Amino acid sequence: MQIICILLAISHLHFVHVGISDDGEHFSKTSWSVYNGDRQSTHYSTLEEINRHNVKNLRPGWIYEFRGGGSGTTIQCNPVIFKNFLYITSPIMELVCLEADTGKEIWSWDPVRHGGSRGVNRGVTLWWDKDGNVKRLFMVSGIYLFALDPESGAMIESFGVNGRIDLRKGLDRDWVTELVTCNTPGVIYNDLFILGSRVGEGPGRSAPGHVRAFDVHTGERKWIFHTIPHPGEPGYETWPPDAWKSAGGANAWGGFSLDARSGRVYFGTGSASYDHFGGNRIGANLFANCVVALDAQSGAYQWHFQTVHHDLWDYDLPCPPVLVDLKIDGKDIEALAQVTKMGHTFVLRRDNGQPVFEVEERPVPQSDIPGEKSWPTQPFPKAPPAFAQQEFTAAKVAELSPESAQWIRERLGTMRTGGVFLPPGIVPSVVLPQFNGGAEWGGPAVTLKPASCM
Repeated sequence: MQIICILLAISHLHFVHVGISDDGEHFSKTSWSVYNGDRQSTHYSTLEEINRHNVKNLRPGWIYEFRGGGSGTTIQCNPVIFKNFLYITSPIMELVCLEADTGKEIWSWDPVRHGGSRGVNRGVTLWWDKDGNVKRLFMVSGIYLFALDPESGAMIESFGVNGRIDLRKGLDRDWVTELVTCNTPGVIYNDLFILGSRVGEGPGRSAPGHVRAFDVHTGERKWIFHTIPHPGEPGYETWPPDAWKSAGGANAWGGFSLDARSGRVYFGTGSASYDHFGGNRIGANLFANCVVALDAQSGAYQWHFQTVHHDLWDYDLPCPPVLVDLKIDGKDIEALAQVTKMGHTFVLRRDNGQPVFEVEERPVPQSDIPGEKSWPTQPFPKAPPAFAQQEFTAAKVAELSPESAQWIRERLGTMRTGGVFLPPGIVPSVVLPQFNGGAEWGGPAVTLKPASCM
């Protein structure tokens, strides 16, 4: 049985009416109406009622029991709240609307009955009209993007085709039959719904991870950014000439951050497919493994920063960058921080993508796989320090017992060991922090107060 349990402080829980702030945000820092807390992905709330002194006194306020589920199913959803409505997806992908203060079910909706599928969902997206009234709820299930009425849970028939869009269409490639879905919700800018995707990662054919914006009213595609560039576009020369016709991946699967004042949307991308061999995609492979900034209204390219060149490790950027304001040597800097599976944190200027702290291109070991051509260097930020272990050698074996340590050292003697960018090879290799990181899709959190550095 899967449940959602809301904990209340000893006094009482406040629900604050959501308003429109100066930069067009339809939320406040005392609400959680957007995935990751806000469009800057800060995971931060100004509420002070629950703190380190009284957290020990929390008790269940209400419990809601989901239908279905069972062994192997999980809830990865980050619920959102608007006024007194809480929206969450269940272990079987059912979307449920609850009264936030009581846990009473208002409505539920099963996407499988409308062509969707079971699987993983990390949240939904709300859209408000200019008066601050929530009018649309967007959710992806299977190959479809659905638009629902947030109050009733009914599909909005005027959106797309009978309330849904087939995400395999509109990718500027011959009809795509491969997997195209999205576990992580998109972001709203004005009347646009900006969405990434999850695509295949295996050695077979996979779909491209292009980023698209849809009209919130009709579902019409308003712009597309080719993460695998087409001829004449920036980055095209970093792939084989015909890669744009068949290469896959380079997808924004971790979500988006938005700076409403500048009108820029930011995201991190995954590796190109196949994840662990790039003999068919020789080159740096922009815009795979990149932090990318686009004009949110038009989709026009602004800048990029690549965190891994020609990825062979599945070192996706697993979450959107968090937008932060820094004070360095007395100067205010609008920046973003992108954490990675390697345990790196790249701090970049939001206006041009230039590193705030020095990044060094260091030589790395090269692949011995026939047909492969790994990249000779990889970027390492000099600050902040890595937050994950990046090397495992015989010298680092724990002495839990002489027998276990000797056994591990003997095994390591038959393997290649080294740093974080040791490429897959014919001889077995130690991969650290391993293919899942490092940072994961939950992402970092920051406060709203400017951080003072140096």
